[in-house]
Amino acid sequence: MHYGNIKYYDIADGAGVRTTLFVSGCTHHCEGCFQPETWDFDFGSVFTPKEEDEIIASLKDEYVEGLTLLGGEPFEPENQKVLLPFLRRIKEEVPEKTIWSYSGYTWEELTDPENGRCHTEDTLPLLKLLDVLVDGEFHIEEKSLMLRFKGSANQRVLDVKKSLKESKAVLSVYNEKEQAGIV
Repeated sequence: MHYGNIKYYDIADGAGVRTTLFVSGCTHHCEGCFQPETWDFDFGSVFTPKEEDEIIASLKDEYVEGLTLLGGEPFEPENQKVLLPFLRRIKEEVPEKTIWSYSGYTWEELTDPENGRCHTEDTLPLLKLLDVLVDGEFHIEEKSLMLRFKGSANQRVLDVKKSLKESKAVLSVYNEKEQAGIV
């Protein structure tokens, strides 16, 4: 897997101060994407154990809330293969940190075993390691700078643990606050 960027001390892509990994490779090709260069699976640098170690070291700072995965598309099948063992390692070494992921795939697509485009043997184990998933493709016609943690109104901020327990997409408190006008 390649990655386009790693941001340390990011405050835009999830709650609190976070480390953000921008993976490469995306087949969605959303109109108005803020990083179309990351559509290329070979964009950037190879993700190696060195980057894993640096990210985990950054997560050990007490004021860092956790890791956010962006893209590209973290849930492209080839990215899932690399991210799964990495996220397992994070949960072992810094279990108190939260893990967020953005995906152009919806919860329903990711959890549908018949969806060969994104659902693999790694998808459910990967979802189980997440706390929050921002799902859905970016729609330029629904773009708003007033949205918290998402770029277009069709996207949802989901509580992954509750969604797995209830076997349906459950909005996160972050999405609920936005809907109530408390941003």
